[in-house]
Amino acid sequence: MALQGSRKVARVALEMALSEDREQEKQLKAMFAREGIKTAAVDYGGDFAASIAKIVERTVVAAKREGVIRDVHAEEGAVAGAAREALSQVLNKAFGLNVGGKIGIARQNDHVIVAVFFGVGLLHLDEVAVGLGHRAVSS
Repeated sequence: MALQGSRKVARVALEMALSEDREQEKQLKAMFAREGIKTAAVDYGGDFAASIAKIVERTVVAAKREGVIRDVHAEEGAVAGAAREALSQVLNKAFGLNVGGKIGIARQNDHVIVAVFFGVGLLHLDEVAVGLGHRAVSS
């Protein structure tokens, strides 16, 4: 089954968030670029509650730096909104704890998706959390 639209872009954002290292990120980015999908990824770690604004900011900066979005208000807002949506989905598991992981960003046409994949640490009892946010912007 061929994935289309936001579902396909969501899969790509998740793959970027799950990439192992910078080398794999580069390979995935090149592969998805051939399919017309722009991507970016950024690592993050720290106290979740104290870092929500910083995570959103890093997501927007990475998306602009990698050419996923243009430096215009509507596109920055779309990525910020998608990032906040993704973070809200991991809030219950991560609030008050440290997280470490990666944020994946993908865009094709008017679909912008942000995926977060975090390990959530509590002593040695690590948990994982995944969140996904979607916004539509004019192409």
